[in-house]
Formats: sequence, C-alpha cells, structure tokens
Amino acid sequence: MPCRVCRGTGIQTHIRQLDIGFVQQIQSTCSACRGEKEIIDPKDCCKKCEGRKVVRETKVIEVPIDKGMSDGQTIRFSGEGDREPGLEPGDLIVSLDEQQHSRFIRRRTDLIYTLVLSLSEALCGFQRVIHTLDDRTLVIHSRPGKCLLLLRIILVGEVFTNKDYRAIESEGMPRYKNPFEKGRLIVKFDIAFPKNDFLPKAQLETLRKLLPAPASIEDIPEDAEAVDLHAFDPEHDQNQYDRRAEAYEDDDGAESGNPRVQCASS
Repeated sequence: MPCRVCRGTGIQTHIRQLDIGFVQQIQSTCSACRGEKEIIDPKDCCKKCEGRKVVRETKVIEVPIDKGMSDGQTIRFSGEGDREPGLEPGDLIVSLDEQQHSRFIRRRTDLIYTLVLSLSEALCGFQRVIHTLDDRTLVIHSRPGKCLLLLRIILVGEVFTNKDYRAIESEGMPRYKNPFEKGRLIVKFDIAFPKNDFLPKAQLETLRKLLPAPASIEDIPEDAEAVDLHAFDPEHDQNQYDRRAEAYEDDDGAESGNPRVQCASS
C-alpha cells in the first residue's frame, strides 16, 4: 500500500526557518518507505528480510586461475554482484594479488633464481640442483677452469664472475593462454668471497702464484702519498647526499623568500 508518510512520492519535504521571512526547503528520501513509495503491512511483512526485499547471504564461488596469469589481472563473474529490487545485478570482479616467492622472482614470463657460489666453485667449477615450482629437480654445472699460461696470456675455460647471469630456456613461467610455451629460468650468480684473514700469509703467497698474474703498475714517484681504503656503501652515501641537499634547499628558501624569525634584543 502507498506510504502514508510521503504519500507515495518516496520523498519527504522539510521546511526550516532560517530567519524572519527566510525559510529553507530540504528534500530527502522517505525514512518510512526508504524511497520505494510503498510500505508493506507489518502483518504481511517477511520475517526474513523484515520488508527490505533483500537478504545477506554467503555464496561460495570457485575462481579458476589459468596458467600464466599475472599480478593485477582480473576475472569477471557476470551477475554475481549485489542485487537490489528493480535493478540488474552487478558483476563480481576478482583481482589477482601475486605473492612473493621465497626463491624465485617473476619478471613477466621469466623466473630469476639467485645462486650463491663460493669462490672455489666460481673458479674451479660446480654442480648444483634447482628445485622448480612444479616439483622437478634441475641439475646445473660448470666446466672447471682450464688455465693455459702462454706469454702471460691466461686462457680460462669457464669462470663465473659476481652478478653473472645464465639462462635456461623453457623453464620459466607458462605464457597466458599458451601454457605449452614457457619463459626462461634466469640464474643469477652471487660469489661469496672469503672473510678477511682467511689464510696465513704463506698460503696467500702460494695462492697468488696459482692465480693469473696481476696487472703491472707504473713506477711510483718518491712524492706519492699512501692513503687508506675504507668501506663504502653507494646506496647509503646517496641517501646521505639527498638529505644534505634537502637541508641546503631549505636554508636557501629561508634566506631568499621566507626569512627566519629573529629573536628581539633589548
């Protein structure tokens, strides 16, 4: 039946006096029928929805994740959104949030795996295993470095350097909608160098003879100055530089346009 409060309009009109001769008219949705222009007799009211015509319920929806889908990709379920009387139901949109893996970093269809080698492994060869995401085991190895000393030219078999990379084809992520084609597994090598004073001086001299000869240096003049090398972190140094630059900019701004407040003196 029509709402008696709004007389079937769904809108309530309120008049408020602001001053003598001035009034303000405000319209709002009817609080009795909630803008639906009619109300249900309490005798006929549904006990489950209490006359609201909608109920809240929980529905389990299975979300299919195809191989190769990436972070931020969306899956749409038509007609599974909230429903209102007289309106078409909306869509439910699921956005994928890809979590970081403990061993692999994803870059599009490539996977990056960091392998830490000892210095002896990097120079003399190694054999390691990599456990893939699909529970397979890959064996990787390098040839021991074969050095030939000839006229002070060193010919090396395969020596890995720090931050070196190697790629294994078709061992990365499957491509979306083409899962039989896969990206690469990129192996990043980090060399773990020995700590300070790891060998006595006598053994260091033996090691020096086994390694390639150092580069020759020019004659050192008598007035040359000996200096010390200190630990240096480029990232930390850049942060320090940025903070100093901001402080200088603040000082320049205060001197040019916004002078600082000076204390009064008597």
